[in-house]
Amino acid sequence: MKRAWKLSDAAQAELICFHRTSAKPKPGNQFPIFLLSSANYACSPHVNTHTQFSEHSVLRGMIGLFARNPYYYNWIAREDFKKEVANLGCELVRVADDSGAVINVLEENSHSWFWSCPDGTALVDLLDLLESWPQLSLMVLNWRRKRSLAGAPMAPAEYSKGIKVAGRSRNIDLAVDLFNDAANKQIKTTAIYNSLLAAYMFNGLPGKCKSLFVKLKMDKTCSPNIITYNILISVFGRLILIDRMEAIFEEIHNSGLSPNISTYNYLIAGYVTAWKWDKMEQTFQILKSGPLMPDTDTYLLILRGYAYSGNLKKMEETYELVRDYVNENEIPLIRCMICAYCKSSETDRVRKIEELLKLIPEKEFRPWLHVLLIRLYAQENSLEEMENSIDDAFERKVSIRTNGIMRCIIATYFRKNLVDRLENFVRRAERSDWRICRSLYHCKMVMYGSQQRFEEMENVMNEMETVNMSSTKKTLWILYNAYVSCDQRSKVGKILGLMCKRGFDFPTSAVPV
Repeated sequence: MKRAWKLSDAAQAELICFHRTSAKPKPGNQFPIFLLSSANYACSPHVNTHTQFSEHSVLRGMIGLFARNPYYYNWIAREDFKKEVANLGCELVRVADDSGAVINVLEENSHSWFWSCPDGTALVDLLDLLESWPQLSLMVLNWRRKRSLAGAPMAPAEYSKGIKVAGRSRNIDLAVDLFNDAANKQIKTTAIYNSLLAAYMFNGLPGKCKSLFVKLKMDKTCSPNIITYNILISVFGRLILIDRMEAIFEEIHNSGLSPNISTYNYLIAGYVTAWKWDKMEQTFQILKSGPLMPDTDTYLLILRGYAYSGNLKKMEETYELVRDYVNENEIPLIRCMICAYCKSSETDRVRKIEELLKLIPEKEFRPWLHVLLIRLYAQENSLEEMENSIDDAFERKVSIRTNGIMRCIIATYFRKNLVDRLENFVRRAERSDWRICRSLYHCKMVMYGSQQRFEEMENVMNEMETVNMSSTKKTLWILYNAYVSCDQRSKVGKILGLMCKRGFDFPTSAVPV
């Protein structure tokens, strides 16, 4: 008997090693992770499936012979089930572009043993695997509905999953049809109600969410659960209907249900959307003081809230808690943090922004980041960095359309007294359809005048006419002050004449010539 147990232990060890080595077959570029897992090992063209699965079966049978454990047999059946469903998913993905071929694959596998599961697990698992192929999922769902009409009725779980797939595909009519079909067959469940609520939420139909919720509360066969309330909190939070969101949260307590972590996350998300920073913080502290613990989603929401509100200290503290996850998966949050630093008066903000910029891949860079960086370097009086950002924006064909950013650029050149560089920038901005304002030309005139480059200063007025920008009282005052400072009496007289002709105020310090 001891020898038998030793044999059993050795077989189990070998089986474990087999799973570890077969869990990572050679990947193919065109298939998702699920098609490359051990559950779908037979899909890989690089494996001798007959030999290895035969060995697997021998080992598996030997372990079962000695273990005599019912849980073991359930586990084996589940593994076989997952493998068969994954194989079908593999075949469907291969022919996803051909609807006729998809139907043929489904028909060929219609008599497979896994379809006989009465709880509908086969369809649910298959649609989970095909989540990245919405059109393929709809074809599978429609095929399954036709089979139900032919005498293979759908289970409640299948209706629930089908409604979710239809909602995600923005096919609300199909989602409603499935719900009504389940209702007519008197197999409605709270999960089916929740699926339709989620479909309405995903497609921006809050009115239908509310009416369906009322219908659910009146249904004697079903009752709302915490998932139902979470969906409603999410709906009202997205619409910034904070009073209704809080009323739903209060109803949870009155109904005897306990909020879960998703409930608090949806509440916090609603407050972030509505910019209710105090209530966001209050909800976060209540969560931390209770039996539940914040999860990664909680910290990501809080991090976004602190960034939006400009609370840099708490933003940095929260970022430290989820730094690795954010750097790897949440590039939009990194952009939010950059915005927060740009709006702040933090003394070390440039260094912190540049560190965050290194984390953003090229494909995740956004045009408005160029605008923020140009303004940042202009405010910091960092000419070289500002011009590098401007050059990058020109190369990427980013167009700046706001007067404020243009004035920041102008002010930097003015402080540095670099009129030639300003001239070059203005010409490039004109060609690239950037926002052109009078301040650009007035600044050039002031700088040319201060350097007594009067001919170039006068040419600026011609440039203004070229872009259909008329001279104003301020334009003439700039010319007047430049000529007066250099005692250009004849030109001062001409400018005074223009001022009188156009009805502008006459300088009190002017002396008749």
